[in-house]
Amino acid sequence: MRIGLTLPTPPDNPELEALLAAIERAEALGLHSVWMPNISSRGVDAQTALALAGARTGRVELGTFVVPTFTRHPVVMAQQALSAQAATGGRFVLGIGLSHRVGMEGQLGFDFSRPIRHMREYLTCLAALFEGKSVNFTGEEFRIRDFTLTPPPGVSPPPILVAALGPQMLRLAGRLSAGTAIWVGGPRYVATAAEAIGAAAHDAGRPAPRVLASVPVCVTDRAKAVREAAAQLFVRYGQLPSYRAVLDKEGVGGPEEVALIGDEALVRAGIAAFGAAGATDFSAAVFTPPGESAERTQALLAAVARDTG
Repeated sequence: MRIGLTLPTPPDNPELEALLAAIERAEALGLHSVWMPNISSRGVDAQTALALAGARTGRVELGTFVVPTFTRHPVVMAQQALSAQAATGGRFVLGIGLSHRVGMEGQLGFDFSRPIRHMREYLTCLAALFEGKSVNFTGEEFRIRDFTLTPPPGVSPPPILVAALGPQMLRLAGRLSAGTAIWVGGPRYVATAAEAIGAAAHDAGRPAPRVLASVPVCVTDRAKAVREAAAQLFVRYGQLPSYRAVLDKEGVGGPEEVALIGDEALVRAGIAAFGAAGATDFSAAVFTPPGESAERTQALLAAVARDTG
């Protein structure tokens, strides 16, 4: 299982330079990957930031976790992704997702009534655009006529991961993408998701999918106090319908209950549980309430990454 870092941790909104420095540190620690969300209300665009990080790193995989699809036409998304792939020397992973009705429809005015259809057409368009051939697609959500997107010389399309939290989306991701990215799903949910997406990929004749799991992580000797802080910090994820459904399937009340909070042995065992559940990748959203040390958590992640190769 590959070990990575999710940046930034809410509610942090660091400057671009701070994000790039954090990515450099993650590579120096020997982590396998760094994942960056693209939160619409923040000024930093994840694909642009990761493209810039490509020039300052040489080994670590760089992925979005995730870019909302509604705010970017497939042509724009494909063009940005190919540019990021070129800038990172082929180390880029495009993670995409629907985001949430409250933001996409309530705030930005998109029609969120057919999310499965939207994502199916979106993935179909991306795959066609990545081929570098003339695209003609007529769907209910998107229409592309006689359009060719030429990749930069020597650049292959990046793999696509889909934030697929429900059974229909998992089956779709298995058929049309390289895998899935799961936020605040514990080992029980990850096991169910891995089985569902794996079966869909097998039936479609595709390679075994990647299953990326990410939860909040803090190595600490004050587990009770830190868990209480996590309950406040991540409370909104327990209120959004899609994440609420994941937490319900996990059988927990809130994100703080799937977070890995405790000493080195407990966190290491928790990470191993995700691997046993079927995660191919684990990414830690390191959070440090007052009195805690990010370096302690990062050191544990570096040790696990070394042990897993």
